Amino acid sequence: MGDLSHAPMPVEIGLTAAIVATRDDMPFILVARGRSPEGLAALPAGPFDPLAHRTFEIGLRTWVAEQTGMRLGYVEQLYTFGDRGRHARLGDRDPHVVSVGYLALTRMTQGAEAALQSAAEAGFRPWYDFFPWEDARAGVPAVLNSAILPRLGEWAASQPKGVARDPQRRERLRFLFGLDGAHFDEEKVLDRYELMYEAGLVEEARRDGREAARAWIDIPPLGEAMRFDHRRILATAMGRLRAKLKYRPVIFELMPESFTLTELQRTVEAISGRHLHKQNFRRLAEMSAVVEPTGEVTPHTGGRPAALFRFRHEVLRERPAPGLRVGARG
Repeated sequence: MGDLSHAPMPVEIGLTAAIVATRDDMPFILVARGRSPEGLAALPAGPFDPLAHRTFEIGLRTWVAEQTGMRLGYVEQLYTFGDRGRHARLGDRDPHVVSVGYLALTRMTQGAEAALQSAAEAGFRPWYDFFPWEDARAGVPAVLNSAILPRLGEWAASQPKGVARDPQRRERLRFLFGLDGAHFDEEKVLDRYELMYEAGLVEEARRDGREAARAWIDIPPLGEAMRFDHRRILATAMGRLRAKLKYRPVIFELMPESFTLTELQRTVEAISGRHLHKQNFRRLAEMSAVVEPTGEVTPHTGGRPAALFRFRHEVLRERPAPGLRVGARG
């Protein structure tokens, strides 16, 4: 009998979904409950069955409907994930799962929530529970100055044993976190997470045995950890959605049929994690021709009745990139 230690490891193809909805000015992500022996939150995931599903997307929509009772709207393939964090330990011969990640958008309707209540293994969680440093709507997140940036600064200035000092560490820190006058790019969610992983500041780095993580002895929890590499998949989805809303009208997949411009702005702010100048946003929304007035108003604003708008579908035929090109923070 041959040496089994060199036998090819079996590989399975899985489908993992970052399913996003919004409510009350907060972006939510659908997570599976009770599926992880470690008690960690996990993105909904299921196997691809080539006999039952003609395409990956059909498979994704099928098992999401079966597990949660939800019908997905917009679905987009993100990336194929199969790196560190997807195998338990050296010598483990269980199949290695290579997951095709997806971004999916849905509306948090009463029907969807009722379906989830009957599906005990799934529920919506604010995505900033997992990435608290990405929510800058009220200013610089406190966790950045109190815990993250000081440790990243110490890591950037350190010199690993036997390795020459990497001058790019400080430059990457400056670039990704907008330090020393650098522009902060809200789309770089994955890059910021991976820099923190490399520095050993997130629980997943400790779980994966990263040497940098073992060097820290007093790290507070920096966002909630997830099973496998699901927080990396979520970071990829967040960055993709933040970028996408600027050149495709995907934000309207999360909106009700009619809405006020204030509700639209708050939803964009919730996704992007930054505050937008009110008058500039209204002018851009109206000039972009992606919305049109319904002719009705709503009294449910806490003040004067507000005009209701709807997505203008004709814009999809008029130009190739009908997104909300929001400006700088206001």
